[in-house]
Amino acid sequence: MISGIVFDIQKLCVHDGPGIRTTVFLKGCSLRCFWCHNPESLKHKRELMFFSEKCIQCKQCMASCTEGVHTLENGVHKLERTKCKACGACVSQCMTKALSMAGVTMTVNEVIDEVMKDVEFYKMSNGGVTFSGGEALLQIDFLEAVLAACKQNNLHVAIETAGNVEWQNFERILPYVDLFLYDIKMIDPIKHKQYVGADNTRCLSNVERLIKGENNVIVRVPVIPSINDNDNEIEAITHFVKSINKETPVELLPFHKMGQTKYESLALDYEAQHLEAPSQETMERLNVITSKK
Repeated sequence: MISGIVFDIQKLCVHDGPGIRTTVFLKGCSLRCFWCHNPESLKHKRELMFFSEKCIQCKQCMASCTEGVHTLENGVHKLERTKCKACGACVSQCMTKALSMAGVTMTVNEVIDEVMKDVEFYKMSNGGVTFSGGEALLQIDFLEAVLAACKQNNLHVAIETAGNVEWQNFERILPYVDLFLYDIKMIDPIKHKQYVGADNTRCLSNVERLIKGENNVIVRVPVIPSINDNDNEIEAITHFVKSINKETPVELLPFHKMGQTKYESLALDYEAQHLEAPSQETMERLNVITSKK
């Protein structure tokens, strides 16, 4: 039975494709955007998250952990993360949910069973299911199998992707996907590597092939202050997309800090903490650029 690692399933979503949707988030990503609001998605493995503000120091986690991960030093709950095997024993004993596990192994049938619970919402709103991440196409065997099952259940399927995978991965899922929500951060490959951790040659090549292949694509651009929140960057992205097909939409998504506490829960530095959301004026100005054909 094919299985994958899922870190979240969100219901009643309205921003991840048409209608009311269920969004399934798969773990693992080939990029490292410093502003990423899902840091728990980056690694393709289960991870322990600790929200210290919820901890009441009941010590149940210490009693349940056989690896000595949890200690209390001078009244401070500390984690020896290198010892953690992500077994989840401490999570099950945490009454305040200060501890949680990012990532659960699920079979295709388990995902479909969860998705189908809201099928009536999809029908009434022309919605469906969206697979996101991380980068969903990195778990290609699982993704292909679960998408085929979605189509057997007549579900509308959308994929959120940044496209930094082999084209063969796209070819395997094309028969099952109704909509690609394709992230483009910037056009310059050197700048892309500086801020995202890899150049964008493959990302841009794949979106071009998708659009030229007459697949349904919406290009989405996260607007990051000081990185791409200026006319030149947005014009470059818009020109690239419209030169392939002038009818392909380009949508802008403003940066936000909603993921900051998750970085703290994973003991990671949040490099975007100095940034603020782009102003409404900035978004309106840049949206004028993307609306031109």
